[in-house]
Amino acid sequence: MPSSRLARLAKMGRLAGGLASGVVSEGARQLAKGNRPRLDQLLLTPANARRLGDRLSEMRGAAMKLGQLISMDSGNVLPPELSEALARLRDKAHYMPLGQVAQVLENAWGKDWDRDFARFIFTPLAAASIGQVHDAQLRDGPRVAIKVQYPGVRQSIDSDVDNMATLLRLTHALPPEFDLTPLLAEAKRQLHDEADYLLEAGHIARYAEHLGDDPRYELPLTLPERTTAEVLCMHFLDGQPIETLAALPRTQRTQLATDLLELALREVFVWGVVQTDPNFANYRFNPANGRLQLLDFGATRVYTPPFRDALRTLLLSAIDGSEDDLARAAAQVGYFTEDDPLRYRQAFVKVLGIAAEPARRDVPFVFAGSDLPRRMRDALIQLRFHDRFSRIPPADILYLHRKISGMYLLMARLEVALPLRKIARETVSA
Repeated sequence: MPSSRLARLAKMGRLAGGLASGVVSEGARQLAKGNRPRLDQLLLTPANARRLGDRLSEMRGAAMKLGQLISMDSGNVLPPELSEALARLRDKAHYMPLGQVAQVLENAWGKDWDRDFARFIFTPLAAASIGQVHDAQLRDGPRVAIKVQYPGVRQSIDSDVDNMATLLRLTHALPPEFDLTPLLAEAKRQLHDEADYLLEAGHIARYAEHLGDDPRYELPLTLPERTTAEVLCMHFLDGQPIETLAALPRTQRTQLATDLLELALREVFVWGVVQTDPNFANYRFNPANGRLQLLDFGATRVYTPPFRDALRTLLLSAIDGSEDDLARAAAQVGYFTEDDPLRYRQAFVKVLGIAAEPARRDVPFVFAGSDLPRRMRDALIQLRFHDRFSRIPPADILYLHRKISGMYLLMARLEVALPLRKIARETVSA
């Protein structure tokens, strides 16, 4: 994996060269057929989109994270080929070579670090944009999960983001109406936070304080004496993938899904400490004790009390209020301002109204098979493409979109029906 700035810049240069080569070959193919394609058509071929996604996966770090952030708001703005390539970055990364893993651990724990371990598996359990996770057994201690940061990631964050943004602009990979600027500063800030494993350890500790002795959940508590800014050592949670809940009896499955939803609502509206990456891999189930296991707190965001109050008002307006109530609450949160055209504000309130439909019902909402995602998509396509409104919500809102959409997909996968109105009211009022 490229760790120095020069090596990463060279990798970016090879990526640009590969995209240009793809343009030339596709252009020659189209001309041979008698077609006269536009440059943007040549750039955004499926092959080039795959090439972009694969190279970002190899580089990891800030380049990969920026691709992930763009994909969070890409579904109704980006071309389908690019959107699909970037979406794959959420779940895919290349592994770090064994020698680099050993070097990072030696820098953190000293030359003879391996003497403290009865077992250390160098093939990682998972790999993401910042680091990868290994299974190990301490010689005189518990089984642990060790997150090892890719070398050079912290030092390359700002330059990676700037180089990636330049590449996307020069190749016209993004539509002209897609304003990348708000995401650039956010990508840098988020990456610097996620690259500080001491900060993540603090998030886990804070989350544990909020959970208290709640018997429904388990956390991977950290071993402070073995945790540094580049290596995070945690107790190993040996649960089953969350999707296995689908095989449980409906009553038990519904209760566990309710526990997950209540937890997400408490994070946002009560605690203000939100694990914003609802990837299915970050939830597991322990059949031995019936507990839900919660993983990966690198992308945790902390929301201030005033912002939580605004979000609470927005939720209650969406459940029980009028369109005027919803419009005022949406403006307070930051979806739009008084300077935005009235037509845009009215259209976006209608989008929020569609999103809130499940929580406005007094009967349980059936997630699987609902046409709500399709209607949301159609409304956003109308807003983005036909009405030409491409404003991107603030970063704090984008991460909540990510959380909400991830929970929706999980509930649909578990095939549950939940009384959302009742759950939301009780959780927020508590």
